[in-house]
Amino acid sequence: MGNQKYISTTALSKLLRVSTSDLFSYLQEIGWMERVENAWTLTNIGTNKGGQYKSDSLRGTWVVWPDTIIRELESMRSSKTTDTKYLNATVLSQILKVSKLRINPILSELGWLERARKGWILTNLGESIGGKQLEYEKTGIPYVTWPESILNNKSLIETFKQINGEFFDERDETPNEVDTSFRDKFPAKHRAADGHVVRSKAEMLIDNWLYMSEIVHAYERKLPIEEDVYCDFYLPVGKVYIEYWGLENDSKYIERKKSKLEIYRKYGFNLIELTDTDIQNLDDVFPKKLLRFGIQAY
Repeated sequence: MGNQKYISTTALSKLLRVSTSDLFSYLQEIGWMERVENAWTLTNIGTNKGGQYKSDSLRGTWVVWPDTIIRELESMRSSKTTDTKYLNATVLSQILKVSKLRINPILSELGWLERARKGWILTNLGESIGGKQLEYEKTGIPYVTWPESILNNKSLIETFKQINGEFFDERDETPNEVDTSFRDKFPAKHRAADGHVVRSKAEMLIDNWLYMSEIVHAYERKLPIEEDVYCDFYLPVGKVYIEYWGLENDSKYIERKKSKLEIYRKYGFNLIELTDTDIQNLDDVFPKKLLRFGIQAY
């Protein structure tokens, strides 16, 4: 790519201070990108504007843009008057057909909101997809509204499919090369005490430790982002992700680890890392790591 600096569409959206989904929609509207078989692709116009494809073994293929395109897009967007429609939690719950008492906890589970002493506070991730922080005039209680475009957000759609029992594991349909190798090499066959079927004895020990400590947890949960990345364990309390690194001598695994850590850093997710040494001393190590995120193990 020479000396020209290229940035992803997600990074471009942050620089333009718009949600990623809004930017994709806008690029589609102006004819730079199009949606083909559930993936964003460049049009001839987009290619002529400098758009290119980039790929790696973990995240697959995505589009990058020359950073010089920022000024042009800012000029184009400022010359186009658009009124974005925002939805509050009540309207959103009606559209998604869920109780208005459940909608904010669900969005919090996605990492878009945090519960305040009174009301709800927008997170950095929620802001990146277009959420707007507001306060009720009379009470000062904070709340968040959302652009109508979040109804097309992949993480939101998948979450409600799970809630409604309609979700299937997309990794079995379109796995990437690294995950395919890992999943084939280590099939889930170790049954933990809570019924989870995990891929290794170490993961079984982690799962059993969490279960016996009465800490609610999920296994192989998808991160609430556009990239198809799955954690080893997820703790709803504290919104903490857990990764067990057990193949430090495998070059593909090391590359997979590096890519996943970059994604955790990119989105600022809470992460606990465990190694084989930690597994041998879980009773000593795990409580201290959990306590850093306000989780008390009993």
